[in-house]
Amino acid sequence: MASAAPNPLPVLYNDLQPLSSSAHANHRLTPQEALKSVASLHAVPLTVDEFVVAQRDYPIVFTTGPSAVPLALMGLNEGVNLFVDEEGRFRNNDNYVPAYLRRYPFMLARLQPNSEELSLCFDPSAGIVAEGETGDALFDADQPSDTTKAILSFCEQFEQSGARTGAFVDELEKNDLLIDGEVSIQPEGAEQPFIYRGFRMISEEKLRNLRGDVARKMIQSGAMALVYAHLFSLSLIRDLFARQVALTNGGNADAGANAGDETAATGAGEG
Repeated sequence: MASAAPNPLPVLYNDLQPLSSSAHANHRLTPQEALKSVASLHAVPLTVDEFVVAQRDYPIVFTTGPSAVPLALMGLNEGVNLFVDEEGRFRNNDNYVPAYLRRYPFMLARLQPNSEELSLCFDPSAGIVAEGETGDALFDADQPSDTTKAILSFCEQFEQSGARTGAFVDELEKNDLLIDGEVSIQPEGAEQPFIYRGFRMISEEKLRNLRGDVARKMIQSGAMALVYAHLFSLSLIRDLFARQVALTNGGNADAGANAGDETAATGAGEG
């Protein structure tokens, strides 16, 4: 989940500018309750630090291809988020909001390919950071305001969580625990089941066959708890299907799902 030199830009981000006291001295932060672009986001990158709380609301899956990224699945069809309304406002305020969404429109990015330094950047197209008289000031004279310091701290914590997430995924890959996922749902009255693919998951069979020393190491490091948080969360895919049916016109499953649709797109991770 590295934020370095993002090209293409990570999901949600349309542009990226470094935040500076010279260029943005009069800019302010105006948080929005709703973000319309989230309404078309069916999967959100997730860090391992969020697994335990996120698994209560969302299935946790992994992207396909190299460098797998954990995702909180928020919809079964690409372009449809079942947890927010058309304006991107969460339907239930009790649902966990992934850190990836809370971080937006900010992120730490490496501005020079050969540099190790990460700079605080933001997406100006979000309309959350703009010049004006209302909102929280980002600078006090030429110094970062308390608001900017808090944003920077959160982004730094996110990067650290991202590093821990990468190490966890590397461990899964090293032990060959990830497999191509598939979920079959047979609604009452439907002639054929709905098949969802396009994601990866941890194999319970391979997990049972882990060498004792490897399993013990994963238990001691806390990785095994993350594994089971992921596995427990997969039962929520059927809840997503029920939510999808309930939100479609007339409650017709065909309106929101077709056999063979993918549950998670590989492009949902950070670039």
